[in-house]
Amino acid sequence: MPSSQRPALSRLVGDATAFADSVWGREPLLRSDDPQSYADLFSLDAVDELVSARGLRTPFLRLVKDGKELPERAYTGSGGIGAAIADQARDDLIHDEVGRGATVVLQGLHRLWEPVATFSAQLAADLGHPVQVNAYITPPQSQGFGAHYDVHDVFVLQFAGEKHWHIHDPVFPLPLRSQPNHLHSAAITEAAQGEPTLDVVLRPGDCLYLPRGYLHSATALGGVSGHLTIGLPAWTRHSVAEKVLAVVAERLATDERLRESLPLGVDFTDSGALTGEVDVVREAVTAALRDLDTDEVAAGLAQEHADGQRPAPVRPFAQLAASRDLDESTRVRLRGHLALRPAHLDDGGVRLIGRNGRFTVPAAEAPGLDPLLAGETVTPTDLAAATGLEPRTATRLVRRLLDAGAVVPA
Repeated sequence: MPSSQRPALSRLVGDATAFADSVWGREPLLRSDDPQSYADLFSLDAVDELVSARGLRTPFLRLVKDGKELPERAYTGSGGIGAAIADQARDDLIHDEVGRGATVVLQGLHRLWEPVATFSAQLAADLGHPVQVNAYITPPQSQGFGAHYDVHDVFVLQFAGEKHWHIHDPVFPLPLRSQPNHLHSAAITEAAQGEPTLDVVLRPGDCLYLPRGYLHSATALGGVSGHLTIGLPAWTRHSVAEKVLAVVAERLATDERLRESLPLGVDFTDSGALTGEVDVVREAVTAALRDLDTDEVAAGLAQEHADGQRPAPVRPFAQLAASRDLDESTRVRLRGHLALRPAHLDDGGVRLIGRNGRFTVPAAEAPGLDPLLAGETVTPTDLAAATGLEPRTATRLVRRLLDAGAVVPA
């Protein structure tokens, strides 16, 4: 895919095609840009607003000091009358803890802060992998976490202050989510004492990419440091293997031989007694793998991919009003990031499967889908002219799609 079709990724790395070919999953990349490059996404003012005026609750907020999380009671409390929820951010307590050197961690910003949500949805579409976003705000000369690795790739976007980063090669390359730091703690401690692969100071406008597994630690310098960490829990061949095994397990459940009970008195401590049973299962698994339907595996992965991200927001009352007041001149467009998969039915209808669920468009209306799925902004009149549908039928299709949350007012 050309860089021009990956706008969010290109904003971070420059040449998206070169990044995909030579950097992704292989090695770190540091790129500097204008100091205001990420000011539209997040800022220290945004941090203050979230912790003081938005009723923010855990787990969207954490405080960390010297590598350890502070107890929630140290920085949360009740919101008072009418909002007596015990785990809301307490701005006064946060102020005190930050003054003592605590790092503020804001989690799930891709669900909390609209500019970050919009950008992360586009980045997920550019990458084809899920995206999550946290912010780390560290007071001067403080460190939130010691040397560690992440089990997902990351982009680090510095938006305020300066932070000194030490980066070391992996002690365990390309870890999965089931292979966290504590499995290699001794090797991490030893590696962190050696010469770093990268020793850099990030300043506003800098973007650092780290593949999963690279060790890193960072310390704020002379002022408050703030950066976004964009986590990329990438799909891997192990993800494909898990889905293959899930499909095979479903197939094996239809094999009557495998549903038979084992003999009475079976002794699981005697491997020899199980040899025959293992042979039966091995034969069945081999046959199921040989007959594996790639389309079934792909459909399962497509559904997991769709479930891993949210579509672009829909405004419920505006959507209801658009459906109620719809006429032949109403302009609509496909809702963003739906990950729609059309399935053509025997009767000529189309079942649309995506992040807003699944629904069916009858055969009489189905021709009107093509311009919308191609990304065009249209009116029912446009659809009728482009596809030959009756104006009334085109209007009915648009209303159906508005009610399903598949299109939104343009």
